Amino acid sequence: MKWSAIYVVSIVLVNWLFTVIPPIGIWQPTSVIVGLTFIFRDLSQREIGHWVLGAMLVGGAISYVMADPFVALASVAAFAVSEGVDWLVYTFTRRPLRDRILWSSAVGTPIDTVVFTAMIGILSPVNFFVMTASKMVGAVVVWFTIKHK
Repeated sequence: MKWSAIYVVSIVLVNWLFTVIPPIGIWQPTSVIVGLTFIFRDLSQREIGHWVLGAMLVGGAISYVMADPFVALASVAAFAVSEGVDWLVYTFTRRPLRDRILWSSAVGTPIDTVVFTAMIGILSPVNFFVMTASKMVGAVVVWFTIKHK
């Protein structure tokens, strides 16, 4: 249950950080951690299977209490859509773990960015590109690390 706990904590941490760390120009530093949350979801799914969706809901409920409810609701909506897609890609591809992490993040992070930024009113081409790219940093690092082990 280690990865599942880390996954829940990462959801809460990201939502809280979005409420306390202002964007730097067009970039929100918290987006990099969101990318790691996608990886933690994949590792949590390896640990608890489809119950990972319940872990996401627990993280969202805690976030609603601990973060700005507006940000938490936007985040939960974005996570629900993007993590659902991420879950499908991760579950139904029969590739090695490193590839499933990379592919599921590549599909899930753009969706997460669109839903979240649209709901909080900051969707723009620049925000989309910068936030999606920063979220993918974690997935690429993990993919590269696993590939070269």
